[in-house]
Amino acid sequence: MRFDIFRRFAHDKSGNVAMIYGIAAIPLMFAVGMGVDYGNNARKWSQMNAAADAAALAAVTPTMMTQSDTAAKTAAQNMFNGQIANITNIASYTLNVAVADAGLGRTVTVSYTAQVNDVFGGLLHLAAMSVSGSSQASGSSPPNINFYMLLDTSPSMAIAGTSAGISTMVSNTSSQGGCAFACHETNPSADNLGNPHGEDNYALARALGVALRIDLLGQAMTSLVQYAQTTEAASTAKYGIAVNTFDVSFKTVAALTTNLTSLSSALSASPSPIQLLQVYQNNWLTKTSNNSDADTNWDAAMTGVNGQMPSPGQGSNANGDSPMEVLFIVTDGVEDETVGGSRVQSLMGTSNCTTIKNRGIRIAILYTEYLPLPTNSWYNTYIAPFQPNIGSNLQSCASPGLYFEVTVDQDITAAMEALFAQALATSHLTQ
Repeated sequence: MRFDIFRRFAHDKSGNVAMIYGIAAIPLMFAVGMGVDYGNNARKWSQMNAAADAAALAAVTPTMMTQSDTAAKTAAQNMFNGQIANITNIASYTLNVAVADAGLGRTVTVSYTAQVNDVFGGLLHLAAMSVSGSSQASGSSPPNINFYMLLDTSPSMAIAGTSAGISTMVSNTSSQGGCAFACHETNPSADNLGNPHGEDNYALARALGVALRIDLLGQAMTSLVQYAQTTEAASTAKYGIAVNTFDVSFKTVAALTTNLTSLSSALSASPSPIQLLQVYQNNWLTKTSNNSDADTNWDAAMTGVNGQMPSPGQGSNANGDSPMEVLFIVTDGVEDETVGGSRVQSLMGTSNCTTIKNRGIRIAILYTEYLPLPTNSWYNTYIAPFQPNIGSNLQSCASPGLYFEVTVDQDITAAMEALFAQALATSHLTQ
């Protein structure tokens, strides 16, 4: 009977589920525990990746872009370490920050490896899980730029600056057939203009209170310097400005300077240092020089300003680098020179533009439209045949995206500021 009891127990299957569960429970508990560890560590890994992102971005902020690679690396390390300090269960980690510069650009790569403590894994001698990650960020600095202004001060810039001013000048010069140009002469009586007191058209315009395009240009130049100051203050870049004019020759009004406050003060003087060319009388530049009014020497202007501009740099703050350069031209686009002993009026040649652009210097041009003057026989004979092509010719001289036009009644100041802003934007994009 005793043996029957043992036989029945051996053949009884009613408790097999409990036995199997008991045997399987141990690995099942370990599997659940490892899953919990993995989930916890995945969250830690995500937090560490976010720390790497923050570290890379910290090294390319606008302020940091003005500092050295070493400073950028330190900023990234400090950011990562500060973020990691708030993450629990990090057993250890190693961090690598690489900084690479190219011109105005900087690329920062942050990579790490870490050991994250396990809770259940320790029972299986897996005390920590290895994780790794990386992040990369890029930034660029606004470039330092020197602007070389080249302003047309030839007699054609003496046209009235508004349509109302043009009408005023024409109606008050009937003895000349109606002239919108305020010619500036020291001996106007020789031309018998018919103006009161024998004055020239320039003095007449002043008496009538007519603002000339040359006046608007001087005001716009002063405003542009102030605009550059405001833009510079909101940026990390530095700007330099030189002011040159051209008519019968090339002249420097203000040498290149980064002291824009001083330059603004100088340009605000009365009378303005940006003055229209004053001739002796019709066809005569001086009392002894009959140059047939060939008063716009474009070739001399471009040769002169090209010699003034040194080789440009990339505009970064790196040791040995120098500012980028932009030649900023304001003109009505008509060349008026003596060629082979004769006066020649034509489109401004573009070969000098190519020479300058090939040096890596960009050219910005504001075309102050040479207005059609159908009542003027001189205009109809010499300018009208090519007047429609002046704009396209100047545009071919300008660098891509740096050509603007302004005509009568439009705001020269706003146009110059818009062109300046475009020069800054395209400088940033080319790096």
